[in-house]
Amino acid sequence: MIIPWQQLSADALNGIIEDFVMREGTDYGTEELSFDRKKQDILRQLKNEEVVVVYSELYETVNLMLASEFNGDQ
Repeated sequence: MIIPWQQLSADALNGIIEDFVMREGTDYGTEELSFDRKKQDILRQLKNEEVVVVYSELYETVNLMLASEFNGDQ
């Protein structure tokens, strides 16, 4: 289920974004970006509806994913 990012507290949203950025596999190519820059990029993508906050009832987890790849069955 998609959770509107606007309904999250600033602290909760920041924690979700930080967790996502700190995971392996979130490299941004050959150019090294700062942690803050990566967080800003994710927030911009949320605001532009390119990325969504997804809650899994089955696993009781929260994740960020591309809106174009979201499938409501997850």
